[in-house]
Amino acid sequence: MNIKKAKQEVKDAIAAYLEKDAFGSYAIPAIRQRPILLIGPPGVGKTQIMEQISQECQIGLVAYTITHHTRQSAIGLPFIERKVYGGCEYAVTEYTMSEIVASIYNKMEQTGLREGILFIDEINCVSETLAPTMLQFLQAKTFGNHKIPEGWIIVAAGNPPEYNKSVREFDIVTMDRIRRIDVEPDFEVWKEYAAQVEIHPAIRSYLGIRRDHFCRIETTVDGRLFATPRGWEDLSELIRIYEKLGKTVDRDVVAEYIQFPKIAKDFANYLELSYKYQNDYQVEEILRGHFSEAMVDKLQKSSFDEKISVVGLLLSGVNEGFRQVCRMGEMLEVRQDKLADLKEDGVFTGDAAQALAAFEEMEAGYRAEWEKKREAGLVSRMDDFRCRTVCAKLEDDLREARRQEFADGEAAWEFLRGRFMDDSARYETQMDEAGERLEHAFDFMEAAFAAGQEMVLFVTELNTGFYSVRFLQEYECERYYEYNRNLLFSEEEQAIAKLL
Repeated sequence: MNIKKAKQEVKDAIAAYLEKDAFGSYAIPAIRQRPILLIGPPGVGKTQIMEQISQECQIGLVAYTITHHTRQSAIGLPFIERKVYGGCEYAVTEYTMSEIVASIYNKMEQTGLREGILFIDEINCVSETLAPTMLQFLQAKTFGNHKIPEGWIIVAAGNPPEYNKSVREFDIVTMDRIRRIDVEPDFEVWKEYAAQVEIHPAIRSYLGIRRDHFCRIETTVDGRLFATPRGWEDLSELIRIYEKLGKTVDRDVVAEYIQFPKIAKDFANYLELSYKYQNDYQVEEILRGHFSEAMVDKLQKSSFDEKISVVGLLLSGVNEGFRQVCRMGEMLEVRQDKLADLKEDGVFTGDAAQALAAFEEMEAGYRAEWEKKREAGLVSRMDDFRCRTVCAKLEDDLREARRQEFADGEAAWEFLRGRFMDDSARYETQMDEAGERLEHAFDFMEAAFAAGQEMVLFVTELNTGFYSVRFLQEYECERYYEYNRNLLFSEEEQAIAKLL
């Protein structure tokens, strides 16, 4: 299955394992809560979805790569304990608590989270001395003499033997005690994720054309050659920062992430051409509504790859506008809820100083709650950015309010409400500007391609983009709906033709 389906399977398992009966005990006893084993190629996102699941389920996460551990660190160190059996005293070997088990208790102490995920990566690549410990761990949920605390779900991951020569096969006794999920790379699922986390548009566009380069691992006489989703995502982060710093991402830099020379060379050339097309076709000018017939004629006579690249650049341009609108909308929604709660509590009915003190307390409480979640690892990167921005805006509101002289709390409310309404007006303006960019993109697409396959690609990408879908739920774009209807009719006709 793909990584999206695997993620949902793990979330469903966690929901079931953490379900309690009428007496507060886990409905499925610990011995029947089978550990989950994810098996798949390197770099497809097995580890990454653990962080996402932890954040979405609001439970703890303790993660270990087991190949970094020895038998002693996994099960603990031996020590001698004196015990009496049948009236006689004996020297008995005991073990200190495993570092891994201790980490779970530390996590609970630090965060207050009593339930979570213990994630063990590369579990099928352990050393010979540690292999029996891993079998005991999967079968009995213990490290040495110490059990995994109740409420902590075991999830493990590993690579198939064709990707790692160190892999050890588990016996049937062990396999009969786990839930195995085989994960395969899926470009369509990754494309949806890539739009959400803002993978560099050149990478998204390139892989849309060269889908076989998305996840490719080969063994040759020169060694292992590979390009993985993880490599593309990490490269995306570097490209964005290099662009900001004015540095060049050449073939050598790409090859440091995409360790498949042919693919690295191909993408490096594509990236260079992408920058060239950005300048040649003046994409930003197109999105402002300015383009010439000569530019349209040039694109019509260009290669298919060049046309697709320009379509990708247009999509990137409009999606950036959609992203800004969606993020601003999210931040306004949080501020609106906070202000509405204060208004409902009646803090603005009395003295202005007391009203502002309540506002300050609200801001401090919001910040403290967010920081606590961030320290516990329960906040995603996007959520963290939103919370930081909201806190900065609330601080600015309070600072400006303290510079005013209000007759009473109601006047303070009107001031804060006015600042919020000003930002709401800016949001509407930003939405209109993003909509105009989309309309201008359609103008150019119609002039260059009419209703050709390039337009089909453009509309299809709008239908699947994370931010474009959200934006188009709010913004009325008649041409988008028109082309979308025609696209659906075309697909229905093809489906009917197959049945005849």
